[in-house]
Amino acid sequence: MATYKAQQREQAIQKGMEFIYDIACNPEHFAECGQELLYFFHKIASTSLDRNLRKLAKGMAQERFQQWQRNKNPLPADADPDTIIVYYHEDWTAELLGVRNPVRKRELQEAAKRFTTDDFLWFNPFTEAPATDMPNTCHCGTWNPRGRKRCSNRKCNAKLLMMTRYEVWYYSLTRAYCAHSYGLLLGAHYLEVLKWLPSLYPYPDRQNTSDLEFIDSIYAISHLVYTLNEYGVYNLSPRWFPREYEFLKANLHEAIDLDNPDMMGEILDSLMSFGLTDKHPLIRKGIDFLLFKQNSDGSWGDAEPDYLYGRYHPTWTAIDGLREFAWKGEALKFPEILPLLKLWAKNDYLA
Repeated sequence: MATYKAQQREQAIQKGMEFIYDIACNPEHFAECGQELLYFFHKIASTSLDRNLRKLAKGMAQERFQQWQRNKNPLPADADPDTIIVYYHEDWTAELLGVRNPVRKRELQEAAKRFTTDDFLWFNPFTEAPATDMPNTCHCGTWNPRGRKRCSNRKCNAKLLMMTRYEVWYYSLTRAYCAHSYGLLLGAHYLEVLKWLPSLYPYPDRQNTSDLEFIDSIYAISHLVYTLNEYGVYNLSPRWFPREYEFLKANLHEAIDLDNPDMMGEILDSLMSFGLTDKHPLIRKGIDFLLFKQNSDGSWGDAEPDYLYGRYHPTWTAIDGLREFAWKGEALKFPEILPLLKLWAKNDYLA
């Protein structure tokens, strides 16, 4: 049985929700990440089993949405890909909260046609596997183009750290999923990105790779789960993803060893999507870890990170790892990919 009590779990979730709400009530922070926090509140409100938690999150979403200063100006005629992405994420969030803007959507659909897949994604899924020459944002804040090895900011010129192929893939997969859900095509359909999943095999052994690559392999699996279970709506069958399911179970303890509540949250809600409950010893072990690691202010993770995302995202994922979901049965966001999943699973069993 679990070492925690149900009340401890509920109180931890409540404190985490209040922490994120406090961030959302800070005007400067809300201006920076309001769209993401509204999406968080919406998902908690629409996919949680606990009625009180749904009510709490819905109230937070409604109150903050009234204060959200989203860009209501027309899309600039010369909008670049990054601008298009910012605008469609904002409009999609407004749609999820009940406010539709058909004019804005048509503007974005037409603007997206001016650009190629390479302009929107971190690799071209029509011609290549996930790239290994895509630099991360420089420590100075500069975003550099693919292939660059040193920062283009002349005052910086620092050596750039490359994104792992796992990170490139799951960012592209998530971006294709979000665009599809909104009604936009970013040059390539979700399936075009998904088809490169086998190129990521075998998943790495932490003892024989860098921590960065290992952690990104976990996030690649969790974002595969999220984009196919509609971010907490459906259960997924372990038969469709035998390799991923076993990898998460085998490596839950690594999140504890790495002292990484953000990763633990993503492992837990992914395993719960696969059907595990808090009766399973792994889920209980993960919940115990999250309850132990919660900060006094209700957050999880580093109390003083260098950027705001590092303040709220570990708390977001920890809440998802602790809460119970109102699953709507076994299904896929993209049911047409089931034959491909079964083929991959068959090959995995034969390997």
